[in-house]
Amino acid sequence: MVLGPVGTGVLTRGKILHRPGRETAILRSQKSPQALSGFLAESQACRGGVRLYFAKMPRNTPTLLWLGCLLGLLCLSTPGKGANDDEVAAWELLSRHLPADALARLHAPHAGSGREGAFAEAVVIMDSQPVTDARLQGVMQRLADLAQGDDEIAQASSYLIGRLFQVHFFEPDYVRAAHQYELLADKHPDGYWAQLGLVKLALLVVYLLPEPAEPAARIKAAEELLPRVKVPELQRDLHIVIGRAGLFHGRPVTEVLAHLLAADQIGGLLGIPRADLQLQIAELSRRAGGFDRAEVYFRRFIEENDVDTRVYAVRMKLQEMAEQPRAGEAVSP
Repeated sequence: MVLGPVGTGVLTRGKILHRPGRETAILRSQKSPQALSGFLAESQACRGGVRLYFAKMPRNTPTLLWLGCLLGLLCLSTPGKGANDDEVAAWELLSRHLPADALARLHAPHAGSGREGAFAEAVVIMDSQPVTDARLQGVMQRLADLAQGDDEIAQASSYLIGRLFQVHFFEPDYVRAAHQYELLADKHPDGYWAQLGLVKLALLVVYLLPEPAEPAARIKAAEELLPRVKVPELQRDLHIVIGRAGLFHGRPVTEVLAHLLAADQIGGLLGIPRADLQLQIAELSRRAGGFDRAEVYFRRFIEENDVDTRVYAVRMKLQEMAEQPRAGEAVSP
């Protein structure tokens, strides 16, 4: 993901938590001197959910950027015309977890009734209580109708159908979710939503689908998705998914490190996700005997995350490494 066009916003941290029937963003707020509203998310795919970073956004944000805020996504291109005032207000209310108020704005007498309004209403209902499979089935039908088009809303709708099967229905259907992502990628191979769907597909492949069953085959199947993901930030996320899945499945450390190092080379992570990646590379390198690389990444972590509570432990780790005899190993930062 990218942090989008609003680079001056004050960042806050949060996390998407996946629970049966809903996907909720938990935010830690931070005061901002700018008179801005809303959030723009940068996300990192991971097994348990999506880690997010938020920047404040102007009020005239197009509809699909607001969806990016709410679901940990960000489309790289947006519709030519922005949402009307009621739709924008609805997205903002939903970002504050006020779906009932958001729905009221969408049903206002002067609210728009086009595809953007219909799409916004479907997403609002996904976040509205009570969440039931019957209501989610209704949402899926709305999204299926919207997905019949050929615009970005159609692609986003098709993607969200996959997400319904993957995390929203009380009984997930991982096979149907995977099929939905494949259909979207076949129809729009270069589309952002399709490529994001391939990252989600990789999560299903390495952890949840019944086939392939062998860990090595799961990793290989996920690796075969890499050439299809052209967006650098999503390719980075896919490398992280594969690397951490390899760690989970007990694959060789060198295999895991290859993907984590590829993700680090692409770059673009911020805050906690970047720090986590640095520490994983450092610690895995240390365990594999790559002390020079481990030292490079441990020191980079300290330099770039001086307020992180793990800094003291990393300093102790460096001191311990300095006292260990080891052969020289040249490594580039």
